[in-house]
Amino acid sequence: MTTIILTTPDMSCNHCKMTIENAVKGLPGIKKVNADPGSKKVTVEYDEKSVNIEMIRSAIEDAGYSVKK
Repeated sequence: MTTIILTTPDMSCNHCKMTIENAVKGLPGIKKVNADPGSKKVTVEYDEKSVNIEMIRSAIEDAGYSVKK
């Protein structure tokens, strides 16, 4: 398992949190995802054999949120 933390400056509320978490959870190989509007961080635990950081980043961006490393 690999864990990454991404910054999503646009996330500001619980609706944002749920939208981002649901977008990432839809990817293969995702074990855990936690979006925190307070810190604007998304922590993702995933299987690097099934999904990569670019796929995770794209899922968040496709949901309407920008991502910074």
